[in-house]
Amino acid sequence: MNDFEEYIRQGEPNKVEKTKNWQMAIGLQQVDGLTPSAYLIETAKENIEGKITIDEVKSRIDTYYKTLTVRNSDDDRTEEADKVSARITEVLGEKTFTFSYIEFINIHKRLFSSTYKFAGKVRDYDISKNEWVLNGKSVMYASAYRLRDALEHDFNQEKAFDYKGLTPRETVEHIAKFISNIWQAHVFGEGNTRTTVVFAIKYLRTFGFEVENDMFAQHSWYFRNALVRANYKDTQNKIYATQEYLMHFFGNVIFGENNELKNRYLHIKSIENVGGQKVVVRNGGQKKDLGGQKQWSETILKLLDLISAKPNITRKELSEKLQINPSAVQKHIEKLKNEGIIIREGSDKKGEWQIKNNGINNEK
Repeated sequence: MNDFEEYIRQGEPNKVEKTKNWQMAIGLQQVDGLTPSAYLIETAKENIEGKITIDEVKSRIDTYYKTLTVRNSDDDRTEEADKVSARITEVLGEKTFTFSYIEFINIHKRLFSSTYKFAGKVRDYDISKNEWVLNGKSVMYASAYRLRDALEHDFNQEKAFDYKGLTPRETVEHIAKFISNIWQAHVFGEGNTRTTVVFAIKYLRTFGFEVENDMFAQHSWYFRNALVRANYKDTQNKIYATQEYLMHFFGNVIFGENNELKNRYLHIKSIENVGGQKVVVRNGGQKKDLGGQKQWSETILKLLDLISAKPNITRKELSEKLQINPSAVQKHIEKLKNEGIIIREGSDKKGEWQIKNNGINNEK
């Protein structure tokens, strides 16, 4: 991405916007292990500089691959990366957007029209995908026979949702859940994550959110793994679907937070040292050996007791029972969420809190 940094530094609004779109488009190819060609990079620069239009970019890429006389085994994948990058840039550069499942399907068609024969077509077969982050297991994707109905249902539910009164963070949490749901459907044979991201960016912009391009450009693989973890559960082994990692990502994207985004943290079994503190992650749940490095206040411990006794307890109820103001309750909740101890399952209005940590030591 260093190839484009000079345009960011120049600060010319038109160039900056184009540059960010290209960075996101190229970075998103990582979710399928694709890398655009040097030719695409140079052609993109000409577009950023205003020398050629996006239509001319697409035409040049088509001609380049049609006239390529010697092809190796990687050229098909590079061609896909180049063509899809250009189309993503085109879609992100447009100011129009319609919130509907038809728009979602059309985005897939536009991105992959010359790459996949099934572009814009809902799959008619069931799928599974081996995931590194799940030790080779797969998310349970929606059944083919009900895909259209499921997708239309999700969009109708979201369209009817009332955002009035929600804080910006609560708004993003709800959007993240919706995005997670439509990704889980995995409507298409391939290209689901890239389609979902483009749709998500367009949707977030309708709320006035400025999407930080570096996150999608540099951490698109983390984002995909976060979607996987948000849609996988194995209750027998105490592995639960969690929005935690997705919210870490969106916290960085929307609010400029500095959450550490490392794929190894998402793996269902890993042992890491974080900031000098040993964190043992077993089957998706964190058990922290605090060892005196961190002591939990009586207020937080009581808050956890209240959540444990009543998972659907409201922030207002917590405020009243703890005898602290709502902003203090929110601060404690954010702390516990960032520590991976509690997560919110379900909608903001009808969901429940879930305590993820397998025991919290409060030893002196």
